[in-house]
Amino acid sequence: MKKILGLLLSSLLLGACSPFALVNSETYNNADLADYSTYRIVTPADGNKLPPGMEMVTYYNIAAAIREQMDERGFTEDPASPLLINIGITVHREIDTEPALPPGYVPYAGPYYNGYYPYFVYPRMNYWANYYANARIITGIYKEGVLTMDFVNIDKKEPLYSSSVATIMEPGQGQFRNLKGIAEAVQTLFSRFPVPLLPQYRSRN
Repeated sequence: MKKILGLLLSSLLLGACSPFALVNSETYNNADLADYSTYRIVTPADGNKLPPGMEMVTYYNIAAAIREQMDERGFTEDPASPLLINIGITVHREIDTEPALPPGYVPYAGPYYNGYYPYFVYPRMNYWANYYANARIITGIYKEGVLTMDFVNIDKKEPLYSSSVATIMEPGQGQFRNLKGIAEAVQTLFSRFPVPLLPQYRSRN
């Protein structure tokens, strides 16, 4: 009995030490993402610039990991797709949630905490409006590199889904993880995505 309890405790501790945790997963506007067959991933050309501290190699690693998850769910990448996947990064240590738009909140600022808020490749102000006030999102991360992913019908400027994962940065180093680490973080990012993996990929996850 003691051995069983010891194994159970060890398993719980290992799980608690996982470097990746799903922070939030929200669907907006009763969206059914299965209605879409194509997607496109935001590029630096869609917005002003990459988030501070992010280099092109990190962007490519994140995009590659997202692309793999989408492809394994039966979506096809298409630069003309109305389904845009926007990428944002925010920094603060404590992870919490609060209404996206409390009184006096600037709609496009995103999760805000002690001067920190997400930097999105494509400006969130272009699709994030007052009627998403009931959305639950991150208030802050401190050098943890939380990655936020917004799914947007860009033709209608309509948010469909958002999720966030901590952390894509190496603890205490202020550096982004390598391709393998980012791929594992993005797998967690998709862990509650409303469209499941195709049957041939389920056994690998």
